[in-house]
Amino acid sequence: MAERKYTALVGLFLGYSGSFVDFDIKSSTMPPQISILRVFFAISFLFSAYTKFVAPGFFEITLMDQNLANNRVWAAQLTRFFIGLEFGLGMLLLFPIYTRKLVSLALILLGCFTIHLVYLWSIGDTENCGCFGEMIAMTPVESIIKNIVLLGIGILLYLKAPKRKKGFLFLGTVFLIIISSQWLLLPIPNHNEMSFSEYTHFENQGRVDLSKGEKWIVVFNLECEHCQEAAIEMGELQRDLGDSFPEVYALYYREGEFSVKDFESLTKAKFPYHMIDVNTFFDLIGDSPPRLYKLMEGKVTEFWDHGFGNVLKSNLKIK
Repeated sequence: MAERKYTALVGLFLGYSGSFVDFDIKSSTMPPQISILRVFFAISFLFSAYTKFVAPGFFEITLMDQNLANNRVWAAQLTRFFIGLEFGLGMLLLFPIYTRKLVSLALILLGCFTIHLVYLWSIGDTENCGCFGEMIAMTPVESIIKNIVLLGIGILLYLKAPKRKKGFLFLGTVFLIIISSQWLLLPIPNHNEMSFSEYTHFENQGRVDLSKGEKWIVVFNLECEHCQEAAIEMGELQRDLGDSFPEVYALYYREGEFSVKDFESLTKAKFPYHMIDVNTFFDLIGDSPPRLYKLMEGKVTEFWDHGFGNVLKSNLKIK
């Protein structure tokens, strides 16, 4: 009797009729060992989603590098979809309902990812595959091994989980809500509306008010070859123009041992700079670094991803 009451209360709490959600305590109960594997399986998806959620820009760039997205806008959409899908799988798998259906979806997802990883491995790619974002760097081979383990656990869960005929509408609704919410939780940045007002102090200069007059902001990764080439070009123009060189301020991101001094020594360019974190860096660049912004009275009027020297020269001629 108590068990029936509990089942009824759960159904009432979920707000679904018996034709919509088939929640039955007895048939949902699995052996303790299997339940532990189910929770571990769920946590792996939750953790994967979390690592992408805290640094979506890194995963966006990874998708483009792996030719899964041809531009940053499409990569941003895919990133939010995958985060929502993994969050949904992880959250629902924590509960012993519709395990067989959820595991089926998880196995398809893992299978597709593994095929893609095998392709990356076959072409000699040894960079971080992005499975756990930037938090845990894994090569394609390491991630393939991880996926094989998860596939084994998933197959065992599928075989042990009870069969259910219902649940598609319930699961579809939950996934739709969770996936859709990612666009609210992770708004896609509009680079034309970027605000740099928080940057009020730059090394080599001190206090700076970016909301006044014309200012230029360049975003560099200290170890990026394209960034170094752009800085060399700007450094040459800086030396040629002297005091006529525009007000350029740099936002530097450092991911390795290469320091600002190393960067300045290599490029022969020196700008007032402010260090930024990885999330800010990926938010500010386009498909790949570097990026140059032009500000007028604190508002972004234009931005470029290459040819910075020519852009600055053209700006001086217009004046």
